[in-house]
Amino acid sequence: MSDSYQGRERRIAVLISGSGSNLQALIDAQNTPALPNARIVAVVSNRKAAYGLTRALQANPPIPTAYLGLQPYLKADPSRTRQDYDREIARIVINEKPDLVVLAGWMHIMSEAFLDIVSGEKQLEGAEKVTRPIPVINLHPALPGAFDGAHAIERVYEAFQKGEITHSGAMVHRVIKEVDRGAPVMVKEVEMIAGEPIEAFEERLHKTEWELIVQATAKVLDEIAALEGQHS
Repeated sequence: MSDSYQGRERRIAVLISGSGSNLQALIDAQNTPALPNARIVAVVSNRKAAYGLTRALQANPPIPTAYLGLQPYLKADPSRTRQDYDREIARIVINEKPDLVVLAGWMHIMSEAFLDIVSGEKQLEGAEKVTRPIPVINLHPALPGAFDGAHAIERVYEAFQKGEITHSGAMVHRVIKEVDRGAPVMVKEVEMIAGEPIEAFEERLHKTEWELIVQATAKVLDEIAALEGQHS
């Protein structure tokens, strides 16, 4: 690892839609041995009432936040498209110059419009070009290749009740153009217990997610550091 990287703070942008418990795990871990020399520089939400925005503002020091909702954005100008919205989210993100983007309960599928900009493939009008691709990772409450997309926890629980699966888990994967199909960064299995209510299963799964999102974020930041070291 290069000396120049050692002294440089690693910058993280986190995208959320809800309560932000996974964000809280990252907030608590920043600048600890679990996530050394790292700082969350922006929390972006697509829901105005997301409690994660409050968590960001209550952090010490407070983390800058941004809100942009899809429907209000589209309604403000009928000519706008979902791709325009994704580009606008990309603009907010790249303005903060993050090393990594973490989707932590972000309930909106990113189109190519977002990924093309953060990867540096396309330049956004009026914004600096991204010269070094910014990796994007996503937390998903299921194992690789199983239960892609929304409502995964409910679908996992139902499959267990029917005897179709015996265990589940969570993964952090790289975000690519196919939903939930990017290469896994880290996977953790979670045991499923006969007769357990879904609320108890969900609670155990979330505790696993909080560990996983911190470990996977640290892993990807270290990979970026190793690449920087080679190029310095």
